[in-house]
Amino acid sequence: MESFTALLIDYGAWGMFVSSFIAGSVFPFSSEAVMLALQAAGVPPLPLFVSATVGNVLGSMLNYYVGRMGRIEWIERYLHVRREKVERAVGWMQRWGVWLGVLCFLPVLGSAIAVAMGYTRANQPLSWLTIAVGKVVRYAALIWIGGLF
Repeated sequence: MESFTALLIDYGAWGMFVSSFIAGSVFPFSSEAVMLALQAAGVPPLPLFVSATVGNVLGSMLNYYVGRMGRIEWIERYLHVRREKVERAVGWMQRWGVWLGVLCFLPVLGSAIAVAMGYTRANQPLSWLTIAVGKVVRYAALIWIGGLF
């Protein structure tokens, strides 16, 4: 895993895009570590912010579209999201609606939320928007924190 992270760091903003896409989907990965390492290596913050946000939103939307297929068996098998997490997130979707997408930046739970948004066929443009808002705030905070060190 360390050599993979080092490879992503070598590719700068493109590596940031790939790592944030992986982290935005259900695969366990820390795009935060890559971002902070790239920032420490002197990569300008704006390309990091843009590539991280776009990659992470696309990763979450991959989860959304798999959820939209409506096959809980596929969700469990291919996304490794347990039925209980999807059902819990579906309950939250029924209560909060598409605005729950803002919380897709949360580790582990965010993937289940994105899957549930697709599973419940939440409005696609609003899903993109709310997911993007959460990701923008997340990476803006990381850029700011990275700038403190």
